[in-house]
Amino acid sequence: MQISKDAVVEFHYTLSEAGEQIESSKDGEPLSYIHGTEGMLPGLEKALEGKAAGDNFSVTLEPSESYGERVDNLIQRIPLKHLQGNTKVWKPGMTAIVHSNQGRHQVTIVKVGRFNADCDLNHPFAGKTLTFDVEVINVRQATADELSHGHVHGEGGCGHSH
Repeated sequence: MQISKDAVVEFHYTLSEAGEQIESSKDGEPLSYIHGTEGMLPGLEKALEGKAAGDNFSVTLEPSESYGERVDNLIQRIPLKHLQGNTKVWKPGMTAIVHSNQGRHQVTIVKVGRFNADCDLNHPFAGKTLTFDVEVINVRQATADELSHGHVHGEGGCGHSH
């Protein structure tokens, strides 16, 4: 099956900038998303269109097709209790996840106080030209449940209450 709207796509990727590896999914689970539901970077989704399980390819994305350009002085003070990550002690340079009305955002800690942290709201990869080496693992039709929820369900359902 080829990747098209409403297909569930599982893929591994290695991400690099200027030939230097930044991130890879190879040591863990493949990434999965529903094609055509804006759950994936626009440029990467465009490159995945029409591919099938077993396909390997590389695509280089300008900032406009991935995480956007960097915006200077995009700093916001956020209460520490709203920062999510693998730590109890936040330090400048660390990244955290913040949930807002606009969804989930990755932020970079600039300065930490007793109750708040000043965070750079730019995505850590904003302003970078990124190369994705992609291996398509599996392609299947999304279920009606997945389409109504807007995300892929793992084995045994999606694990959240309705």
